[in-house]
Amino acid sequence: MSIMSAIALYAIIWFMTLFLVLPFRMKTQGEAGDVVPGTPSSAPSDAQMWRKARLVTIIATAAYVVIAGIILSEVVTFAMIEGITRAPR
Repeated sequence: MSIMSAIALYAIIWFMTLFLVLPFRMKTQGEAGDVVPGTPSSAPSDAQMWRKARLVTIIATAAYVVIAGIILSEVVTFAMIEGITRAPR
């Protein structure tokens, strides 16, 4: 795996994890009872993005180590995936 492939793989895993973690423990302004004028009541009152970014980085790094390990050890190869997904003729 080249360095650019490794960076791209980590970025994909990181952003997928971010989108999974974003709704966790979200409290809306309507639930908090403090709606800022000009914003919808469904807007987050305190998104805690730094905390979520740390959590996402930890989870994504662990997932990356596992996935990169599988790729580098060739437990699963492209030829294996192609053989499984190829349509019969």
